[in-house]
Amino acid sequence: MALLATYSAYQESGLPWAPKVPQGWNVLRNGRLFAHRVQTGFPDLPILEVSLRTGVRVRDMENLKRKQVMSQKEKYKRAAKGDIAYNMMRMWQGALGPAPVDGLVSPAYVVVKPFEEANSAYCSYLFRTDAYMREVNKFSRGIVADRNRLYWDGFKQMPSLVPPRPEQDQIVAYLRAQDSHIARFIKAKRDLIALMAEQRGVLAEHAIASAETQYLRFDRVVTLQAKPITREPEKAYTPIGMFNRGRGIFHKPRTEGKHLGDSTFFRIEKGDLVFSGQFAWEGAVAVANAEDDGCIASHRYPIAKCMLDAVTPEYLYTFFSSKAGDLLLNHHSRGAAGRNRPLNPRSLLKDKIPVPPLHLQREVTDFFNEEQSVRREIEKEIALILEYRDRQIADVVTGQVDVRGWVPGPDDVLPEEDLAVLGADEEIDTDGEEDDGDD
Repeated sequence: MALLATYSAYQESGLPWAPKVPQGWNVLRNGRLFAHRVQTGFPDLPILEVSLRTGVRVRDMENLKRKQVMSQKEKYKRAAKGDIAYNMMRMWQGALGPAPVDGLVSPAYVVVKPFEEANSAYCSYLFRTDAYMREVNKFSRGIVADRNRLYWDGFKQMPSLVPPRPEQDQIVAYLRAQDSHIARFIKAKRDLIALMAEQRGVLAEHAIASAETQYLRFDRVVTLQAKPITREPEKAYTPIGMFNRGRGIFHKPRTEGKHLGDSTFFRIEKGDLVFSGQFAWEGAVAVANAEDDGCIASHRYPIAKCMLDAVTPEYLYTFFSSKAGDLLLNHHSRGAAGRNRPLNPRSLLKDKIPVPPLHLQREVTDFFNEEQSVRREIEKEIALILEYRDRQIADVVTGQVDVRGWVPGPDDVLPEEDLAVLGADEEIDTDGEEDDGDD
């Protein structure tokens, strides 16, 4: 594809975050582009959710593994197709997007109806740029900064860049085409990771099928970390969270001991097998790597230390990622649906698991280490292309490049649901709660 040119002439915008815009573009307050929609009493409409990167979509309530019962749906707000819905507390993170169909959003959302001169998809791209999201706090209100809310009264005062409507439509078509190419790239890379995980699972099945495999109580091969850290008020610690579906550990911001809250914390070491106490039943299990060594986990994350003369953590992780291991974790995660299914590590320790000969376990471990090396390189590639995507969006929606002459090709269309891969590792915001296996 040929490099995109800049516009032939620019004008001052008066905005510090976008000082120069193409001639013919306007700067208008959002109140000139949107009306506030407050409609409730539509309990039969589908529930909508929002990805922080890809926007609003219909929530699949039937196939969702974590079942939720939506009570008082008549109090949820209606968002008509094309309306923008945003979370008042999380718009600064990108929790917004145009509704693909008529649907329902939480009362924690504001719903705005676009006027004719506003393409809501273009505006959503603009609103999720870093520069625009930094402006949100200036128009938000709250008792403390981290509880600020962007109410309609603040949102309608925010200035936005407004190209002519046909140009907004062209910008949206161009950016969606680029998203199609990026989504295909990411999917191919993620498919490779999934294939390697599947091959590792086959190795584990082969090991379990060995005539030498023993079925031992879990507490015969691991011990639970039982000694908490002695918290130092002025020392900075790195708490961890966990993604579900076996996607590993993530690090939360470094926090001084005096600000860690009331939880008891335990130190993590490389090779520990870490479970999410809330979402182990949803595959939130991981092996701590070198980057996790020295981090801390709250009491809601049971930490199993392997007896390495009997079992490897990589084999155990693979087992608990299998159907048999998943059933075991579900069996020991009792409670109501939704967020209330805590793992009972004491009862899990008493259950039996297959323990193959060590030399077969080590084959799984060696493959796991190779897989992790490939995964790290792939995630770097994905991070770079998503960073490129963010820069490209910012350049296009602020008029730094001109896409008016762009013509779509035959491969520039991808079904909307396939674009979800762009936000596959992100939180899904439904009603203000995190939904990715974190505590």
